[in-house]
Amino acid sequence: MNNNAVHVTLPGLILLNQSAVGLKLRHSHIQSAQSGNYLSSFKGRGMEFDETRLYTPGDDARNMDWRVTARTGKAHTKLFREERERPVFLSVDARAAMFFATRGAFKYVQAARMAALTAWSAQRHGDRIGGQVFTEESGVELKPEHGHRAVLHLLQKLVDGGPSGGQNAFAGLDQALARLVHHARPGSLVFVFSDFRGLGKAGEFSLMRLRRHCDVALVFLYDPLEIQLPTSGRYRFALGDREMSLDASPAAAKLHTSRFGQRRDALAEIARQHRMRFIPCQTTDDPLWSCGKACAPAIPMERRASTRRQAMPVLQDSQAISHYQH
Repeated sequence: MNNNAVHVTLPGLILLNQSAVGLKLRHSHIQSAQSGNYLSSFKGRGMEFDETRLYTPGDDARNMDWRVTARTGKAHTKLFREERERPVFLSVDARAAMFFATRGAFKYVQAARMAALTAWSAQRHGDRIGGQVFTEESGVELKPEHGHRAVLHLLQKLVDGGPSGGQNAFAGLDQALARLVHHARPGSLVFVFSDFRGLGKAGEFSLMRLRRHCDVALVFLYDPLEIQLPTSGRYRFALGDREMSLDASPAAAKLHTSRFGQRRDALAEIARQHRMRFIPCQTTDDPLWSCGKACAPAIPMERRASTRRQAMPVLQDSQAISHYQH
């Protein structure tokens, strides 16, 4: 068993700083002269005027362009922009289900690597890095800050595999998402790394609220076994001293695949409705490539399977993590 596939180490996450050189989190409006390298557009006051466009439901009525509205007979609103640093906020799921894989690396290891790559890239662009790591029992939040120290603080929490020191302000996926709404400042770029198991209506509502003021990317982590069970037969899985058996009959396999598809499609639909980036990532994928998809043009669903790349060599050579026997 490849130890790198099941454990997150601080030296390993620090080394990803080199890989993150080519990772670009910036949007299309770029200004290199100011801290943060972002030129963000906002509907607001006290900022540089950008353009006038047709009014859409939800626009701030205080920003109505009455002169253009009177001239055209159609409601228009003003857009403003402001050069500024942009907080990058990384939420990482460290619940028990994330410590699983049959190929590649644990889902949590993938999440930690992607979060580290994103953090290093944000730091290179001069942005503030904040974070959130949560388990079933507790969660910890890191206030967005500048520099290497902020990145290293986040990486250490990822190595710890979750909160330490008895912090119990929140726990579980829905509560973590609710905390994001209050913790991530408007205009932040937010990544949520999770398998999204147990996402409830409260969590969906929190994502909707979060998207009103932030750019949001949902990184959906999963193992190939979650898509399709092995061929028919009985299989035994082991996790430490615990074992369980699985009946992979054709009927069970069909139901298993259907349930996974429903969960994946439901999350993708939430992302589509609220204009969030949806990034599927298998345990065998290259974390750097998956991070790059967050800023790349959207790929149609039917093309994703044909364009998927394999993981980095260190992951390709890893043995199966959850061993099963026929």
